[in-house]
Amino acid sequence: MKKIIIYTDGACSNNPGKGGYGAILLYKGIKKEISAGYLYTTNNRMELLAAVAALEQLKEPCDVELYSDSKYIVDAINKGWAARWQKNNWMRNKTDKAINPDLWERLLALISKHKTKFIWVKGHADNEFNNQCDFLARQAILSSNLLTDENYS
Repeated sequence: MKKIIIYTDGACSNNPGKGGYGAILLYKGIKKEISAGYLYTTNNRMELLAAVAALEQLKEPCDVELYSDSKYIVDAINKGWAARWQKNNWMRNKTDKAINPDLWERLLALISKHKTKFIWVKGHADNEFNNQCDFLARQAILSSNLLTDENYS
């Protein structure tokens, strides 16, 4: 399996508001950056979409280390919360619905195809790639071609 390193970040100007994500994929010295901006969304949706969009770039099963400064994502995957929400028809418990099930569904489907390890990295610190992802996400917000986050309500 190819060993891929991925860094992701999402950002929002106001929350909810204009949002963007950035991701960097690293493989054998090759670096690929991706990003997109959205007209009206949330920070958590952009964090999730960064991971989804990055994993969607992979054309075959890979050994992936995905770095995110989002405890929301890292904990939900590593502690099994997202899988449990899915199993419980997108309910966090007996009364509370899970938020962003459309993106969690996509993320869980993608990670089932790969050997994935989610690693938390402190945001806005000294990690070069996390800082670059933050820059990409914030630049995407400024785009004149913002997309519509169809499933945000």
